[in-house]
Amino acid sequence: MSKVLIFTEHQNGTLKRSALELLSFANKESLQISAILVGSHSHSVISELGSWGVTQIYQLNDTSFDQYNPELFDAAFFEVAQQATPNLILASSSSLGKDLFPRVSARLNFACASDCTHLEFNNGQIKATKPLYSGKCLADVQFETTPVVLMRANQLPVMEKPNKNSSPQITSIPAPSLDLKTVVKNIVKGTSQRLDLTEANIIVAGGRGVKGPENFKLLNDLADVLGATVGASRAVVDAGWVPHEMQVGQTGKTVAPTLYIAVGISGAIQHLAGMSGSKVIVAINSDPNAPIMQKATYGVVGDLFEILPKLTEEFKQVLAH
Repeated sequence: MSKVLIFTEHQNGTLKRSALELLSFANKESLQISAILVGSHSHSVISELGSWGVTQIYQLNDTSFDQYNPELFDAAFFEVAQQATPNLILASSSSLGKDLFPRVSARLNFACASDCTHLEFNNGQIKATKPLYSGKCLADVQFETTPVVLMRANQLPVMEKPNKNSSPQITSIPAPSLDLKTVVKNIVKGTSQRLDLTEANIIVAGGRGVKGPENFKLLNDLADVLGATVGASRAVVDAGWVPHEMQVGQTGKTVAPTLYIAVGISGAIQHLAGMSGSKVIVAINSDPNAPIMQKATYGVVGDLFEILPKLTEEFKQVLAH
């Protein structure tokens, strides 16, 4: 049986959807699952990992792991990989994952493919698919050494929890004694309670057509009704209307929600590259020839300031029943 080591990211005592996707894949392929669990508040996740069939947990629960430091995490994950001897390492292609795992794979002399959108396991061989050239083409990647595969969120299906109720063996990994070049003293978090864009199943994103930061209230109202996360184009972020953490696109976050509602976004290639993996795209724009319309599943031509309030009200009535 092939052994997989999964970096199981969690938040507020709950596994992230991206972690559930990776656990679902490992269960579907009947792999022997080990997990890396990070943070001093990670104990509440252990029983849930057991129900997903995880047999071994490498727990980095020193308080120094509560904030990401690339030097510290690199050394600790290198130690975990040496102990676990996996045939495959899986992680989310989050900002943390894309920063950390190329470092770890280089130290281990493992192959690394990030931002993958599809994963297959046949006769012990892994094949991953990832977009290239801003999504203009797809490449199938096969590996000659142990692969490290970083998957985009919302690409793999989440299966019903198998409730295997295994009792994982727990190995505590101490913080490495290092002369750190950088020290993270404080992380200032945003006040938004919405899901991160990369985890969101529904996204309402605004562009220059929204005409000002005050008008993002219309998008927030719709997002509140749908349980969605609000995003934005680069032009809006560059104008200072919203923070960079809301940016979708090649220089922002790559997303793949079930529903992406693009409001007043023309559809520059950089933006399309960041949201082209969305299952259903609804574009609301006054210009029927905007590039986003070519990508959209449904295009609504009209004044967004008239359409959004009516759409919000309609969803309220529908969802109330």
